Amino acid sequence: MDARRLLTFRAVAHERSFTRAAAALALTQPSVSQQVAALETELGARLLDRRPGGLALTQAGAVLLEHADAIAARLDLADAQLAELAATTAATLRLGAFSSALADLVPAAVQHLQDHHPGTTVTVDEVGSEEAAARVRAGDLHLALAFQDAAAPRREPDGLERLDLARERFLVALPPGHRLAARKTVAVADLAGEGWTVPSADGLLVRTCRAAGFEPRVVSVTREPVAIQALVRRGLAVTLAPELLRGAFQDVPLRPIRGGGPERAVYALLPPGRRHPLALAALDELAARLEALGAD
Repeated sequence: MDARRLLTFRAVAHERSFTRAAAALALTQPSVSQQVAALETELGARLLDRRPGGLALTQAGAVLLEHADAIAARLDLADAQLAELAATTAATLRLGAFSSALADLVPAAVQHLQDHHPGTTVTVDEVGSEEAAARVRAGDLHLALAFQDAAAPRREPDGLERLDLARERFLVALPPGHRLAARKTVAVADLAGEGWTVPSADGLLVRTCRAAGFEPRVVSVTREPVAIQALVRRGLAVTLAPELLRGAFQDVPLRPIRGGGPERAVYALLPPGRRHPLALAALDELAARLEALGAD
């Protein structure tokens, strides 16, 4: 397959128009039409149907577009990596992570990295798991931390390498002086009727409450660790806090979940091909700190 023709077809498929694709590619409309026609001849298959409402993909066209998108994404990543080499920006590491990892884990690892690699700059962005994959794939981030419900089917982001780092447990977070604070362990079912702060209205914590036999009375939906800690400390809510927030929640009682509770898989995402010189050093430090957390 001719790569230029393939990428021209991709533009037409996304624009659903030879004219708009030609404008996006800075080509003439006849040139775009000729390239797509030549690709169809090369493959021996029709890729596009011309209909009154515009162009439509054939079955062969839909299959080919998926591969064309993947190839274009790898070319964009290669361009970003090569541009970075040319700009000699190896001293800057761009890292992404979810909110609870930013409470202590990531700052501690970044400090260690900069202490042992003087002159290094590390930028840190808060990103959700889907955004993390997209930005690593695009070359915006050199390394990203993400998580998923450990009981859910394993996520394998296309075109990226996933490295599993830890299985993280949750702890019951209670207001100081709460009726259950004196217990060594607390069952999730014991928290029925309490006001809850949760990171999402239908996420892991809500599903855990339902599995325990009750619908949580949600009084706050937030992913911000400082806000969660404040709500619990002031007696406005209870929650299940991931172990990564243990350090940030020192002034509220944290108790293991009696009978077992949810876990989440924490993993790193790395791009294929060339990696930033400090990405693996950062990953090793993050993994070591997660391992120590699990041993506590």
